[in-house]
Amino acid sequence: MDMVQVSIELPREIFSALRQDPAGFVREMRVAAAVKWYENKVISQSKAAEIAGLSRSEFINALNQFKVSPFQYNADEIVSEVTDR
Repeated sequence: MDMVQVSIELPREIFSALRQDPAGFVREMRVAAAVKWYENKVISQSKAAEIAGLSRSEFINALNQFKVSPFQYNADEIVSEVTDR
């Protein structure tokens, strides 16, 4: 897999305020971003799991922790999709 490294600068104090080391912060930031992008229907569940560095089942657990539904469609949208065919 072709990878790109992204670098951001943050004040050192942020890590102590969050009680995390830089590696833990990066892991949490990847999960949080992937969950938000998934919630906003920007990416699929499998792509979100990949971005988060998690398996799909681990990502579904992360969705639960963030109180985000693992389903991108609600019941009305599913019914509409099925009946419009």
